[in-house]
Amino acid sequence: MVTVKDETMPIRTSEDVVRVRQAARELAMAQGLSLVDQTKIVTAASELARNTLDHGGGGTVRIEALNSEARRGLRLTFEDHGPGIQDINLALTDGYTTGAGLGLGLSGAKRLSNEFEIFSRVGEGTRVMIARWR
Repeated sequence: MVTVKDETMPIRTSEDVVRVRQAARELAMAQGLSLVDQTKIVTAASELARNTLDHGGGGTVRIEALNSEARRGLRLTFEDHGPGIQDINLALTDGYTTGAGLGLGLSGAKRLSNEFEIFSRVGEGTRVMIARWR
């Protein structure tokens, strides 16, 4: 696997959430993802960026364009140093929320991605990686 582009962006404000969405869309287009796949990765990126800001107190996203002989894709890794998630399985349950949302952010991002990994430690923060391939 060859990384053809690798960029880390801050997520500190709502404007940063918009910038993450724009960067994800531009890179998904450059990687040749279909419109449906672009929409899926941008929607997942938006949800996770919002979670990073609202629940993690801000953080970063690493956006990578990946190429191999067999496929091309996009990987995004969101990281914060917030309170962490006490029960990841519960947090991934549709409808579960600790805020005013619908409780579809994490579970929705997982469904919209070809790959999904989450690691969280209470008191230390959370890291979520998603990838979409064409």
